[in-house]
Amino acid sequence: MTRTLNVVRMQLINRRTFLWLPLIIFAGAFAVSMIIYVAIDLSVTDLNEPIYGGGSQAPLWYFAVIGVQALSMTFPFSQAMSVTRREFYVGTTLTALGASLLLALVYLVGGLIEKATDGWGVNGYFFAVPWIWNQGAATATLLYFMAPVLTFTIGFFAATVYKRFGMTWLVVLGIAVALAAAVAVLGISLGDAWSAVGSWLLDLTPLRIAVGGLMIAAALSGLSYAALRRAVP
Repeated sequence: MTRTLNVVRMQLINRRTFLWLPLIIFAGAFAVSMIIYVAIDLSVTDLNEPIYGGGSQAPLWYFAVIGVQALSMTFPFSQAMSVTRREFYVGTTLTALGASLLLALVYLVGGLIEKATDGWGVNGYFFAVPWIWNQGAATATLLYFMAPVLTFTIGFFAATVYKRFGMTWLVVLGIAVALAAAVAVLGISLGDAWSAVGSWLLDLTPLRIAVGGLMIAAALSGLSYAALRRAVP
């Protein structure tokens, strides 16, 4: 366990990757959104509807980049330091989970402040998007935790495939995923099932998406570990 925690410390030596860049992206997206909200509030005098934006997604997607860097930048160094692949995998996963939890708590506090201040006094909402908060603050926090975990895992999985099999097979995998999606779309169209798909999407709740996303992340994480065991540093 001590060696695993050493991997966590190793990952956090470069705090810019896991902490500062996500927070900078978050602060930039929040500042831009607030400027837009204030501009709309000042220019539209009879606006009674709340204002919502999608800027809160920006730092969540960046975790895919973190997933790539967490493997490509530190895996070779860890092997030179005689860290086992299992220790590297567990320590890196713990680091990602901690960073994701920290970001989710920031979103929770931001959402509570928005609700208490009626959207920062301008009826503008960056965190407390109604659909996400429909099932309460706990579910919203779980969803905000799932999003960076999933995107990190996707990035880490892609980097692991690259390390284990090379760029050719990574491109082949990407094409295979795109073809599978295209075939699914074709099958839905031929079966005239878009109405059923639409009904299924409408029935999805934040809790279901959060749990489903975490299950996908767990599956990809397992595949990543399997590939990492034979990856070349």
